[in-house]
Amino acid sequence: MRTINDTHNPELQSWVDSANRVGSDFPIQNLPFGVFSRRNKDESRRIGIAIGDRILDLPLCVESGLLEGVDRRTITALSQTSLNSLMSLGHEASRELRARAAKLLDANHSELRDDKDLASRVLPAAISTNLHLPVEIGDYTDFYASSFHAFNVGSMLRPDNPLLPNYKYLPVGYHGRASSIVVGGTDITRPFGQLELEPGAAPEFRASTQLDYELEVGCLIGAGNDLGQRITIEQAHEAIFGFCLVNDWSARDIQRWEYQPLGPFLAKSFATSISPWIVTLEALEPFRLPAFKRPEGDPAILPHLFSPEDQACGGIDLTLEVWLASSQMRERGMDPMLLSRGSFADMYWTVAQMVAHHTSNGCNLRPGDMIASGTVSGPTKESRGSMLELAWRGTEPVSLPTGESRRFLSDGDEVILRGFCERGARRIGFGECRGILLPAE
Repeated sequence: MRTINDTHNPELQSWVDSANRVGSDFPIQNLPFGVFSRRNKDESRRIGIAIGDRILDLPLCVESGLLEGVDRRTITALSQTSLNSLMSLGHEASRELRARAAKLLDANHSELRDDKDLASRVLPAAISTNLHLPVEIGDYTDFYASSFHAFNVGSMLRPDNPLLPNYKYLPVGYHGRASSIVVGGTDITRPFGQLELEPGAAPEFRASTQLDYELEVGCLIGAGNDLGQRITIEQAHEAIFGFCLVNDWSARDIQRWEYQPLGPFLAKSFATSISPWIVTLEALEPFRLPAFKRPEGDPAILPHLFSPEDQACGGIDLTLEVWLASSQMRERGMDPMLLSRGSFADMYWTVAQMVAHHTSNGCNLRPGDMIASGTVSGPTKESRGSMLELAWRGTEPVSLPTGESRRFLSDGDEVILRGFCERGARRIGFGECRGILLPAE
């Protein structure tokens, strides 16, 4: 059920001035969680909340008595170096913390605002910190939930039968590699693999020449479920802690050779980047909207994946963008180029349906597990979420402002993912998920 509360009030202002600037990803209505450490200081990783261009240091807030009255289990979870323990406590813990942080940061609240010394200590500038992987991700499942993306890729591979018969009955997915998930800002090395250079010829082991990005949204699991128990479609939102941006780097030439009969493997497992801030489900409540309207004639949703509430507000009005800066562009001081802009509202399957399907056989999801949406693509060329689609398998190269062109990514290219919500409420953002592609080693 949707829950709108005082933290969503679009009139709220913070005494942290940068949070009130137009276009800020982290106004007081957002308050996403992450893990950071101060540069040039010998300190462990710490849990924080982003506010404008600063980070609220939650362990230091505990030490300073600013979180008096917060549940002791939550206080204990804040002493950890990842969000997993906090996530395991369910929505009540994060809701209580967001409410307390919103009060501390409210322009009309003096407790922290008027203590300049304490405020300077518990609110370091984000630019003076290092951001780390916010979650210890035990398992990672990647879905294929955009019918537009699935149709585009299917059209390239199977023009007479783009969507396989099961696609409109269940959210298709595969189990990815959690060990190679990295925080945004980490460089990505071009992978080696087996490539079929000529049809019918023996493959060769060499560096991929068709490196791609995939624009995705990640869902982080909170409390989870026990082995053998299902999370029903009605319960699914209670299992979700929050969301991040995901770049599922993909080697298309390796993928083409290996993906049949068992699906993606080495073409995907070399790296996946996620944004450092986890936007809670609570912060996204004002931006929920009806699930994607399925075309006339599509099969009915099976009962275990259907609920009236999920159909009424299971979608999220989240705008997603891909930007590219080649090494030549950066050397010349040029701004990144917008490659595509799409909407998470265009996903054929909702996140709740992905969670319910994932556990429908009794599979247990654990705190910190990540579910990725699959490439988010829309009905227009400008909304395609991968270079494979944008350049249509290399036949329609993308032109850059330097005169360069791209069929796939080149060494030195920096891919930047951005996401934000702004419909009918105060705009909130996801920050950025960046990665520069380095040459094969």
